[in-house]
Amino acid sequence: SLVGMGPFTVAGLRFSVAAMLIYLWARATKRDLSMTPGQMLSMIILSVIFAVQLSLFYLGLSRSNASRGTLLANLQPFFTLFLAHFFIPGDQINLRKFFGILIGFSGVVFVFLETKGGNTGDLRAGDLMILVATFFWAVNAVYIKRVVMHVQPYQIVMYQMFLASPIFFFEAWMWDQPLVAIPNMNVLGALFYQTAITAAFGFLAWTYLLQRYGTVALHSFIFIMPIAGVVLGGVLLDEPITGKILLALLLIVSGILLVQLKPGKFLATMRLYKG
Repeated sequence: SLVGMGPFTVAGLRFSVAAMLIYLWARATKRDLSMTPGQMLSMIILSVIFAVQLSLFYLGLSRSNASRGTLLANLQPFFTLFLAHFFIPGDQINLRKFFGILIGFSGVVFVFLETKGGNTGDLRAGDLMILVATFFWAVNAVYIKRVVMHVQPYQIVMYQMFLASPIFFFEAWMWDQPLVAIPNMNVLGALFYQTAITAAFGFLAWTYLLQRYGTVALHSFIFIMPIAGVVLGGVLLDEPITGKILLALLLIVSGILLVQLKPGKFLATMRLYKG
């Protein structure tokens, strides 16, 4: 999508349409959309964090590669663990989590060392933006866990999309030149996929799975994300999958597994799914 549209234009269209789809789903299923003044203030703060995070991510991704962006974005669990240690009582880092964080972040070194697939300066600038965006994603997660209580997941996602969309469109008006460059079917299809499939349907599917299987079961499989990102980036976008990228992938996935999979948890998850 970034081939044919400005990064902020893509973000504005994606999240405004996705928010509307979630709103229609909530109305059709008679879900509660009301907010207290205190909850709405929290939503506004959350939306600002969300807008900063996604603005940096899209801008960084326009300069970097999808495979590199996926690897860096999957450092979010490590940033979240680090912040939770200081801001969420009872969620401290133990020795296993510490080594998981150390292994995961060591993968970043190999991402930055790899310069194939684009201009070195642009790649590293884009990677740095994505890394900062990933940190703000972790801030978002910790803020939700610490501050936003008694709010349903669909309310959080919908309101932060609605409230952040005007910021994306303002950024598009200021900096996307042009807003739309190549409105062909590939670009429009990619935008539809991001909007209807991942941001709207993906959220609803994730919510259903959370209700049925729980957070622990789902996060046991989070290691699939960086693998899929690197493979799809190579297959669909012809991005270079080099030895350094594969080593970075191995380290980040290993770190995620060490952090997420406690002894016996994976076997318990498998028994849950079989049941």
